[in-house]
Amino acid sequence: MTDVEPEVDPAAEPLLFPLPRKDPLAMPPEYAGLVGGGCPVRGVMRQGGRKVWALSEHEHVQQVLSDATLSSNGKHPAYPIVFPIPEEFIDIVELPLVAMDPPGHTVQRRLLIPEFTAKRIQSLRPRIQQLVDERITAMLEKGGPVDLVQELAVPLPCGLFCELLGVPGADADFFRRFAEATTNRNATPEEAGALHLEMDAYLERVVTEKTKNPGDDLLSRVIRKNAEETDEAKRLKHSSLVTVAKMLVYGGFDTTANMISLGTVVLLQHPEQLAEIRENPELTGNAVEELLRFLSIEDAATVRVATRDLEFGGVVIREGEGMVALNGAANWDEKVFPDPGAFDIHRETRGHLAFGYGMHQCLGANLARVELEIVFTSLLTRIPGLRLAEPVEQLPFKHDAHIYGIYEVPVTW
Repeated sequence: MTDVEPEVDPAAEPLLFPLPRKDPLAMPPEYAGLVGGGCPVRGVMRQGGRKVWALSEHEHVQQVLSDATLSSNGKHPAYPIVFPIPEEFIDIVELPLVAMDPPGHTVQRRLLIPEFTAKRIQSLRPRIQQLVDERITAMLEKGGPVDLVQELAVPLPCGLFCELLGVPGADADFFRRFAEATTNRNATPEEAGALHLEMDAYLERVVTEKTKNPGDDLLSRVIRKNAEETDEAKRLKHSSLVTVAKMLVYGGFDTTANMISLGTVVLLQHPEQLAEIRENPELTGNAVEELLRFLSIEDAATVRVATRDLEFGGVVIREGEGMVALNGAANWDEKVFPDPGAFDIHRETRGHLAFGYGMHQCLGANLARVELEIVFTSLLTRIPGLRLAEPVEQLPFKHDAHIYGIYEVPVTW
């Protein structure tokens, strides 16, 4: 391996990161310069002042995410911290699955995989459809204009996940507050830390109760399966089960809610393609994949630490340095997705990295796909006159959040 001088010094003047989306329905304009401008690997400064490397080309991002030897250890000094968590808090807490390396990662993932298989998720279709129908009926009875975020996008995944976890539906607001506050860039580490402690205490009580009195829910099945593990080295302790439950809370709400609200806005901005979906609902599945690629709401969530010297595009990343694999930039790499800024429900979307890739690929991808497909099919067929009640330029997009989204979507019909 040799150090090669690129046309643009990738280490000079680090970009402040994450970069803002100046067009709320497009990737940051700087990505075009990174992917196609001869500087696909660039030094950036993350929140908290940690300097890391951002990788933007699809080939490089996929390579990083598929390399199981790179570290995802959230306690590594060079780990690119995404959320506002106090440094001292990181030192004492058990980290979630996404911030773990094998063998701990392997043990936890194997425990959860049976709960998210395609067959298991397909069995949930009738209940998801029922929940979606209830929300849409409530919207219609209320009459427009209504806020789609409050009426559908947020309560659907919150309610569904409460059922999956086997906790009271009344606790959904607490989960929502946790997910929103701990992924908000403007939250202070102290505020986020306090919410983490509150959630830890709540889930500790839930796991204790389900250990004593298991039900027929996801969390009870995971606890039961763990208790049946004969290899003591692979059996999780009580605190680790609490961390597993917390990771499910992280991943279950905010992402799907934002995809429902943002996806609806994008579809309403493309009336010809919307009409095609209404006439031919089987197009919804591909439309969902294109929305996942086009929006890439977790653009900068996939991070790693180099465990050896690596070379990407002529830039050497040294052992122990942090990396951010930009799935949003990769999903807009025109070498893989021609004319990437054009939303096209007929596009070949195979290979998009919206759910990550490799051993850390999102466990809930099957569930998210089914939820989105049912939501958009039902929403567009039951409310054929659905439209935005305000110009898209006036909508409050989440430029201040780690998971991109939108705060309000006023709609009418």
